[in-house]
Amino acid sequence: MGFASRALETVAQPVMALAIGLAVAALLMAIYGYDPVAAYRALFIGAYGTPEDLMESIAFAVPIMLTGITFAIGLKAGLFNIGAEGQLYMGAIGAVIAGAFLSLPWPLHVIVATLVGMLFGLLWSVVPALLKVFRGVHEVISTIMFNWIAFYLATYLVLYRLAEPGRAEKTYSVLETARYGILFEGTSLTSVVFVALAFVVGIHIFLGQTKAGFELRTYGLNPDAAKFAGISEKKVIVLSFLIGGLAAGLAGASQVLGRPPTWALYGTLGNVVKLGFDGIGVALIGRNHPIGIIFASLFVGGLLHGGRYMEIYAGVYSELVDAVTGLIIIALAVPEVFEVIKRYRLKRKALGG
Repeated sequence: MGFASRALETVAQPVMALAIGLAVAALLMAIYGYDPVAAYRALFIGAYGTPEDLMESIAFAVPIMLTGITFAIGLKAGLFNIGAEGQLYMGAIGAVIAGAFLSLPWPLHVIVATLVGMLFGLLWSVVPALLKVFRGVHEVISTIMFNWIAFYLATYLVLYRLAEPGRAEKTYSVLETARYGILFEGTSLTSVVFVALAFVVGIHIFLGQTKAGFELRTYGLNPDAAKFAGISEKKVIVLSFLIGGLAAGLAGASQVLGRPPTWALYGTLGNVVKLGFDGIGVALIGRNHPIGIIFASLFVGGLLHGGRYMEIYAGVYSELVDAVTGLIIIALAVPEVFEVIKRYRLKRKALGG
């Protein structure tokens, strides 16, 4: 197959998947008596129709860009790490503690609070990594368990230890010295977007230009060949978990330190819930490539922001809005899911499984 044919296939596949997703979602809306054209118009104009809306869509993209890296870096190592959700909660908790209760000058305070959030996310990834390495516990099982532990632990801390007096619906707000600057008035986009982009580009460089990144990718493609070449299985597994924890912790911190107007964590965890799972879809749409994940997150961020306009201007119920955006995301993710399954089967066959 020539270069032109491969390029055409690369472009045609996601376009076709998007068309199918839009068509199925339109059929669903029509069944429930809504006008799909009006709904999609509200969706896409709401997401990208004005500079303010575009900036808001980018703000929605920041955390899922990072949780997408958590899943992707695990998949690169041949792991199904779905623990970004719990690590995200812990990162947000760490950012609240450091941002609200430490007294430091700006910009040192925002740097320290960000690093503490990343550290909390990393620490929450350690136990699943060790369970995988030393006990052979499947990462899907352990990370699901730790997601739920993190949810209830974070909820307890928010409601009973970090709640602002007289404001039981949220934690203490982080101090102004721990906040990222707002880039565009009237939006929630802050300079944390540059930190997120730098992190993702750094992961791209790490995977492509470093020995550790090469070892991680090699192990993910062929564990037997990697072991024969002297690559440590334990090192690769632990490293992928730790990087994923840092990314998810940064995602949680970004919602506390870099997302007005509350600069805090809600008692319901409503400003962080599901962002870890949304990252899985973003990673699959972006073909588990860091640069692809950036563009995928911008698209999904537009869906998350613009979807609210479907309810306001097209009258579509919020539950149906979630179903519509979910169908579009699933349709775009399905081609990569098939590729992942194909690679997994080839690996099992090579291992004699």
